[in-house]
Amino acid sequence: MDRVPTLDLRRFETDRQAFVAELGAAYRRFGFCCFSHHGIDDAVIADAYAAFARFFAQSEEEKRRCAVTTAGGGGRGYVGFKVETARTSTIPDLKEFFHIGREPGPAGDPVLRPNLWPPGLPEFRAHAEALFASMERAGGVVLSAIASDLGLRPDFFRDVVDHGDSILRALHYPPIDPRDLPAVRAEAHEDISLITLLVGATESGLEILTRDGAWLPIEAEPGTLVVNVGDMLQRLTNRVYPSTTHRVNNPAGAGAGRSRYSMPFFLAPNMEYVIRSLPGCIGAEGDHFPEPITAHDYLMERLREIKLQAA
Repeated sequence: MDRVPTLDLRRFETDRQAFVAELGAAYRRFGFCCFSHHGIDDAVIADAYAAFARFFAQSEEEKRRCAVTTAGGGGRGYVGFKVETARTSTIPDLKEFFHIGREPGPAGDPVLRPNLWPPGLPEFRAHAEALFASMERAGGVVLSAIASDLGLRPDFFRDVVDHGDSILRALHYPPIDPRDLPAVRAEAHEDISLITLLVGATESGLEILTRDGAWLPIEAEPGTLVVNVGDMLQRLTNRVYPSTTHRVNNPAGAGAGRSRYSMPFFLAPNMEYVIRSLPGCIGAEGDHFPEPITAHDYLMERLREIKLQAA
């Protein structure tokens, strides 16, 4: 049976050539790869989960003190239950979430807006910022390995992402209410940014769609970092790296009565960065994306599709 491989991220320094080859093979086949020894401290993860769980346990009125309007793109603060809708679906996902961006955000910037912080949870900000920084560092290592696999210099992405609108999303999937069916926790979708990092979801449910059309569960050990290709990287690599469809399926049995929490980190390029197919990724089939587009314009298109940006 197929299984997304788990690689020791330390091997990028100690066994680079073999590690990069294995990473490249995983991304070309699955669009996903898992990593152990990624450098994100267990305590940082646990503290963030505890802080986010306390936020979601608050009343709806209290949570909405940190809400933003759809016109703002949902890029910061709280987005309520059953708001985000996959672009291939008309039924909203069974989730609520909180977005944390780069801090500090430039005042008045229409994209990199300042963060919103829950007024009644003073520890929330410190734990969120610690996880954001840790995820960003780990993502930088993965991007260096990806660059090496693509025949680029290892620091290729450093100046591409140094002030991008990367987002940490604290996600809460409440216990399943039969009245909400046939909706699912997260309908089949692809991610938008360059890569998505996900560490330590509290419950199973993540599945990817293989090239054979079957749903394959991600069976990662606790503490493993799951990193998948986003649409921007797929476009940049001219589909050499696929942005794989994935979902969070509803659990069966006792799992349906438990909340699920996860903390994906969407590592994004700088808003002015022009996404065009890398020359080394244009093969016999030609350029699938002949029209370049800025990261900002691409992001806005996709946010409108998933109902997080007003049309």
